[in-house]
Amino acid sequence: MFETAELGRKVDKKSYKQRVPPLREELLRLQEDIRQRRTHQVILLFAGVDGGGKGETVNLLNEWLDPRWMMTNAYAPPDELERQRPAFWRYWRDLPPRGRIGMFLSAWYSQPILDHVYGRSQPHEFDARLDRILSYETALADDGAAIIKFWMHLSHSGQERRLKNLEQDPLTQARVTERDWDNWRHYDRFIEVAEHVISRTHTGKTPWVIVEGEDANYRSLTVGDTIRDTFLRLPRGAAQVSGLPATTKDVNKSAKKKSKAQPAKREALEAATHINVLTQLDMTQSVSKERYLEELRNLQAEIHLLHLRARHKGVATLLVFEGPDAAGKGGAIRRVNAALEARNYQVHGVSKPTDEELAQHYLWRFWRNIPRDGYMAMYDRSWYGRVLVERVDGLASEEEWRRAYAEIHDFENQLIEHGIILIKYWIHITKDEQLRRFKQRKRTPHKRWKLTEDDWRNRKRWEQYELSVHDMVQYTSTDRAPWTLVEGNDKRYARIKVLQTLRDRWVSVLGQTAEPSTRVVRAASRRR
Repeated sequence: MFETAELGRKVDKKSYKQRVPPLREELLRLQEDIRQRRTHQVILLFAGVDGGGKGETVNLLNEWLDPRWMMTNAYAPPDELERQRPAFWRYWRDLPPRGRIGMFLSAWYSQPILDHVYGRSQPHEFDARLDRILSYETALADDGAAIIKFWMHLSHSGQERRLKNLEQDPLTQARVTERDWDNWRHYDRFIEVAEHVISRTHTGKTPWVIVEGEDANYRSLTVGDTIRDTFLRLPRGAAQVSGLPATTKDVNKSAKKKSKAQPAKREALEAATHINVLTQLDMTQSVSKERYLEELRNLQAEIHLLHLRARHKGVATLLVFEGPDAAGKGGAIRRVNAALEARNYQVHGVSKPTDEELAQHYLWRFWRNIPRDGYMAMYDRSWYGRVLVERVDGLASEEEWRRAYAEIHDFENQLIEHGIILIKYWIHITKDEQLRRFKQRKRTPHKRWKLTEDDWRNRKRWEQYELSVHDMVQYTSTDRAPWTLVEGNDKRYARIKVLQTLRDRWVSVLGQTAEPSTRVVRAASRRR
């Protein structure tokens, strides 16, 4: 694989000086075009052998291009804050927004390669990590990201010369460490592993470019030409992604029409049978006020103790609340909150994305808010908006919301593999009960603000939402991350079921708590 990068190709100084000015000019023009259109984020990843010129190339690109719209990210081993979240959290956090270029050094390939070279991972574990990387890159590319991965290569003897030259220069000698020489001694193993990496993760949307790194001039022009050619191949129209700025409104309108038209036949069939995962729920279930108050007090006391145990053990918890408008999501969240220490949890109300969020993949804003070990996060609506409201309202194309099931599955698996307890609730109410609650909100001054035109508009699409929820449960309710369907016509019953589910999941992970003391029960009663 690397023979073509060991041919000794060079570019003389005169030719280099002649070629650089027009290349820079074209790169700057294309960079400004990308910045103005804001339809693509550009990700340049640099990997390869030590001394291959990764850092020098990044510095050169910051010199050639406008650095105001460039982002450079270089990674050391994870610090304490990063270790308290899934491994890809820091990479999602550092993604450039659409219109900008992000350069990544020692990024998501670095640690898996090192671990496998030095025998810290088995082949099946290594392949699983590469599959995770491929899923990450594919999700970004499908959302419109332009991804170029450069493998900067040197022969064994070329790497030795390069490291010795760096050591002899007072300005660069500090860059060469014993680790670099140790890696050089394992050169053959590195090459074997690198060939496997490139073979497994090279795709049409996320290609690897192997760059011969011996001659700096040749290396620089190769990288520059590759970036220019990639920019020229980017679609000139608006990217086919949802929620982009005003310049792509026409695309969204087109996607909206398509989204509504394509599932029409199936929706008609489902409406005729009117049997789905929601229609099978027993919506008559209820709890008396007396029983509710007693169970609420006891459950909150248990949850309080379990919450403190989770905090002490460093176990994070993430609760997702979905459901129709006025289903009681906020009320259920408040009953959970009442049992917790306020400093240890955060509630995220998810609404229309901000301009900053629109410039990223739709999962970006959720990755940013993943709780640290021992902490808790609750989402009043969540990433499932992609397969619910964005699907029904045509804000995402059919291709986008269909691939979202796999993207969400991968996202949640990463949370669970890190040790996060993930609980997903769909709190359901009937259409008649929703109408009753809407009318009650309209009559109640302190609740009137909750009722909006969007609520009435969504109600007209009740059957479409039921179909979307049915598909959501079908494709994303797994043994590791099941959906809890909550019968919500009776608010008291729904709140108790939410608390019981949380209690039971915590007990299964943390173990049974001691019987709550009278003092704790009284405190929970006051917090209620």
